[in-house]
Amino acid sequence: MNIDAAAIRIARPCTDLTAAERFYVHGLGFDVLCRVTADGPGEHDLLMVGARRAAWHLEFVHAAAKPAPTPEDLLVLYLGGPVDDELITRLEESGGTVVRQSAYWDSWGVTVQDPDGYRLVLSTRTWSNRS
Repeated sequence: MNIDAAAIRIARPCTDLTAAERFYVHGLGFDVLCRVTADGPGEHDLLMVGARRAAWHLEFVHAAAKPAPTPEDLLVLYLGGPVDDELITRLEESGGTVVRQSAYWDSWGVTVQDPDGYRLVLSTRTWSNRS
């Protein structure tokens, strides 16, 4: 087993797939990787988004009940530089809300809450697994 080469899927419940697409695709700039419409009992509508060449993606599964994320349910993107003001404007125009996260994250980026209440941190830092 080669865990180092594993692909990652982060799945989350979502009350409005159109709003999630507006935020993550039109606002953030991800691609729609897959869209499924339920056509039978026990199936769910879902939307997969991400960067086409990345080994990870987000899956939003339509849920009737509103998700209950906590302030610590974070998706952190390490940008390795300043967060573009135009990106923040697009995210807000796409249904996001800039929120204060913590002294640490507020000093190292911007946190934007998505339409379902999950938090996206756009970090100015870089990621290194050697730190």
